Amino acid sequence: MEYSTLGLFVIAAVTLIIIPGPAVLYIMARSIDQGKKAGLVSALGVSLGGSVHVLAGAIGVSAILMTSATAINIVKYLGAAYLVYLGCKTLFSTSDRTTSEMTQAPRKKLVKIFYQSALVEVMNPKTALFFLAFFPQFISPSAGSVTVQFFLLGTIFIILALICDGLYAVLAASIRQRILDSKVNSKLQNRITGYFYIVLGVFSALASPSKT
Repeated sequence: MEYSTLGLFVIAAVTLIIIPGPAVLYIMARSIDQGKKAGLVSALGVSLGGSVHVLAGAIGVSAILMTSATAINIVKYLGAAYLVYLGCKTLFSTSDRTTSEMTQAPRKKLVKIFYQSALVEVMNPKTALFFLAFFPQFISPSAGSVTVQFFLLGTIFIILALICDGLYAVLAASIRQRILDSKVNSKLQNRITGYFYIVLGVFSALASPSKT
């Protein structure tokens, strides 16, 4: 893959990752409730679960795209449409939860937290759909093996997400009482996330079809 493509992917991935989503809020909740170690273990578990989706996606997308020269473009258009759908759904979400309401997670041992976090992520179909929608936008059959490209992008994404999640866990642990006492409304987060998904989806659609 070209370095420019990888650079664009990293920029888009980092922008997506730093916006707190359900996984980050879960990790922060663990960190606030049980301390930094619990938060970091949760981040590791989520990363393991995400890795399973990456592996499955790499195999599945490769099998699909090898069936037709135009399949990559179909996948990209469907992916772009799904990103716009995610944006609209998030943007018009009526959720009005506060940070303090998201920290009511029952206490568990670190080993259980790790496996629970991994299982929750593995069983989350939204993660798989997101990877299938996002990664193909940066994949080109002419650049080599689709499987290798998907796996490479997935590995980069998981590493970046793990670093970011770990930082959120440390941050939450360091200011746990302040966060517990806060009344941060989720509507602003929904707006920011929703608009970004829509912009990313439109950009992806305009960038398709790719050269094959």
